[in-house]
Amino acid sequence: MPPTAGQKDREDILRAHHAYLGAMTEGDTPSLDGLLDDGFTLTHMTGYVQRKAEWLTEMDAGQFVYHSIDEVDTALDLDGDTARLTVRTLTDAKVYGSRADWRLLLTTDYGRRDGTWIPLRTVATTW
Repeated sequence: MPPTAGQKDREDILRAHHAYLGAMTEGDTPSLDGLLDDGFTLTHMTGYVQRKAEWLTEMDAGQFVYHSIDEVDTALDLDGDTARLTVRTLTDAKVYGSRADWRLLLTTDYGRRDGTWIPLRTVATTW
């Protein structure tokens, strides 16, 4: 039995999410640039809202190095052409020279653009 439209959207969003996290851990900023919306912002756990271009530039400079991102659990709310994916992670990262393990709650808003689900913004907090 083929998946319903809602099931397909969920699968597509999770596929986009895993590509996003994979590109982060690989330090693949060209892929991230293509995966993320042009207006994408990342709100760090400090509250700082960083635009995509600045974040990717800092990743390229080694200011953000993601060694691993392990998902603990996920929740997805889907509403038409928008979705919110909330993921609790255990993240091993080096940020501005300091490496640590963080329990991050990543809340990512997705929008559908020409049939493709794209991350619009992520807010990182702790749990």
